[in-house]
Amino acid sequence: MLDLTADLSRTAAPSRDWDNPALWWPRLSDATSHLAAPVAVIDVDALRHNAMDLLVRAGGIPIRVASKSVRVRAVLDAVLRIPGYRGILSFSLAEALWLAETHDDIVLGYPTVDRAGLERLVHDEVAASRITLMVDDIAHLDLIDAVAPPDRRETIRVAIDADASWRSAALGHIGVRRSPLFTAADVAGFARTITRRPGFRLVGLQMYEAQIAGQGDNGSDAPVIRMVQARSRAELRRRRAEIADALTDVAPLEFLNGGGTGSLEFTGSDESVTEASAGSGLLGGHLFDGYRSFRPAPASAFAFDVVRRPADDIATVLGGGWIASGPALGSRQPRAVWPQGLRTMPREAAGEVQTPLQGDAARTLDIGDRVWFRHAKSGEPAERIDAYHLVAGTEVIDELPTYRGEGKAFL
Repeated sequence: MLDLTADLSRTAAPSRDWDNPALWWPRLSDATSHLAAPVAVIDVDALRHNAMDLLVRAGGIPIRVASKSVRVRAVLDAVLRIPGYRGILSFSLAEALWLAETHDDIVLGYPTVDRAGLERLVHDEVAASRITLMVDDIAHLDLIDAVAPPDRRETIRVAIDADASWRSAALGHIGVRRSPLFTAADVAGFARTITRRPGFRLVGLQMYEAQIAGQGDNGSDAPVIRMVQARSRAELRRRRAEIADALTDVAPLEFLNGGGTGSLEFTGSDESVTEASAGSGLLGGHLFDGYRSFRPAPASAFAFDVVRRPADDIATVLGGGWIASGPALGSRQPRAVWPQGLRTMPREAAGEVQTPLQGDAARTLDIGDRVWFRHAKSGEPAERIDAYHLVAGTEVIDELPTYRGEGKAFL
């Protein structure tokens, strides 16, 4: 069993070898040399470091683990055994029902219209007590009532999702498109609608500030990003306090959730918030290389083997096209990190079956050699593999099945 609570004073590997690529990546090659590619690993010391670092950055408020950014039950279980982590933020109702078999505090982070899943939930006393649904529209309530009227089902726990984006007079909508509820009046009005309807219990609020949590501030456009984020933080702190105050007059809430890996310092300092969510920072995708305030260790990585040498400065690996969701930009490609100095080719990029890599480092690679990559995100690689190999030092000490490895594919 993966145990991250052993010796909690070890918040990092003794030598922080991830800061020295010439030590970090060859060590992983040696540890996995007996395994066929593609091979994916999680380094236990780096994972422990990241888990502790997130707690420090959150400033003392509990962290709800975002399961979409992990998708490995052994990792979810291990992190939730660490004091300071509490509950799961899931991404689909089918996943939440599955996790509710062993966990008792699951918030579904997105509205659902899964009728089959709702049919199971509303007639399962245990699941209904463990799962909180996310709503932002009366239609969500109507759909649940259509599956089963209040007098023929369990009371359903719900939380309101409110828009945490910034509506700038000059720049327009800054952030992601989520809830239609924006003002305190919007949220309080919807809350009163929920409390007046039988069969529902309002227990929480979620406000995810994607324009802060999901946007790095250390790139070429950093001055503009920092200005926008500073103004957004000020506006959100004020508006979230107004929403929280308005909700206290409507219903006693169990949680007010905010933030993400990229905004934990801000979220933890917001007195309106009782808990934060984070997940990506546990495994450390390379998108977080663009943040000033923190840098997670590369706890997860995957490798492919060289199968072709089409030119002196090109080595081709089998596979590689594990592209991250989001805008179709180069930042969403997996990043070749070892040997250093490799780059994908502009007309091919990371391919479904093969990926040519160019650079002086390619001249040193032979057929059969291993190339290490980091994914842009954290959870999505788990949809490509059946298991992560858990590495401690120079040894593989365990194999951790992914959702896919357990026969699950939720989204």
